[in-house]
Amino acid sequence: MTSVLALHNRELLGTRGAGDRARAAATLRDVAGLAGVSVSTVSRVVSGTGYVAADTRRLVESAIEKLGYVPSGAARGLVARRTGMLGLCLPDMAPTADLLAPTRTGSGVEVITDDATAPDGSSWGGLYFGEVIRGAEYAAWQAGYALTVVVARPPQAEARIRDLAGRVDGLIVVAGTLPDKLLEHVTHRLPAVLVAGARPAGGYDHVGVENARGVQALVEHLVRTHGIHDVRYVAGHANSPDDSDRFRGFRAAMHAVALPTPREPALRGDFSRATGRRLARRLVADHRRGGVPLPGALVCVNDETALGFLDVFNAEGIDVPGDVVLTGFDGIDGGRTSSPRLTTVEQPMTDLGRLAVEILRACLADPKLPRQSIHVPVRVLLRESCGTH
Repeated sequence: MTSVLALHNRELLGTRGAGDRARAAATLRDVAGLAGVSVSTVSRVVSGTGYVAADTRRLVESAIEKLGYVPSGAARGLVARRTGMLGLCLPDMAPTADLLAPTRTGSGVEVITDDATAPDGSSWGGLYFGEVIRGAEYAAWQAGYALTVVVARPPQAEARIRDLAGRVDGLIVVAGTLPDKLLEHVTHRLPAVLVAGARPAGGYDHVGVENARGVQALVEHLVRTHGIHDVRYVAGHANSPDDSDRFRGFRAAMHAVALPTPREPALRGDFSRATGRRLARRLVADHRRGGVPLPGALVCVNDETALGFLDVFNAEGIDVPGDVVLTGFDGIDGGRTSSPRLTTVEQPMTDLGRLAVEILRACLADPKLPRQSIHVPVRVLLRESCGTH
């Protein structure tokens, strides 16, 4: 009698080219045989647990790459060939040192008058990612799926992603989270959707926002409506696709209004409010001690960075927008309640997660669907921090 697994593999082979046959059939035992090691050794490499010598690990990883092995969750649902799970991969931007610091214990209440010296670890974009997760989780719940979230944190990032890929029916990956080679590897078995950034070169579905156009419209407003010529861009991580898109929009705007077009951002942070504060303190110190003029306007890569600048400017008596115009990107709640309220480019963050799930559902229903790239519109919200009431 033909086994369910054999039927499952036969169907997989029938929907893929001959070059994918080894990938569809590869097992843990196949990897062990090719690498010349035990199955338990391969299991330790794949799971990222236990000690494996560096040379042995390289042999196993090479065998995994050659065979295209992905830990399979099919054994938990061979008949339906579905696990009922979707995966969401986020980049590692966590303040590891702060997360691992011991929690203070004891009794009593501490009263402080200023938290300027408190630990100021960098945020990992929790507000943005939280909204993406919320949209994805709700859409998955509506469709009868559960959502598993994994942070790609070294040194076990690849092992965790491979393990996740074997336990879910589809994968949502925030752009810049995984190397292209690893993403291509895991998507031999399941569909994947990239969230944010520009349209990927690989054969993946994509959901993003109009980053460049949003920033371009904002900068042109600052120059043409408010007459500001000294406009500077505050960047995020250098490897962020969203940051690259937004800086491209900044450069396009400066060119369009016939102002000098910078090759590099004026300042670079990490998307966090804490780092925004540090950059602002340095800017104010240079201004007061060295006589360096304040910029006419700062266009920040995101709202959290801009709010960090605003924290320091308010504390140091720098008037916004009188002395410096300040803007952000995202449209988080903090910008609606800040003083002054923050001018920003609002993106529909929850829609990114929701649309990614909807695309995965369509791909699972029909694997032959053509790949698509959706760019969601943004809105420029003019508020008091740029002088518009």
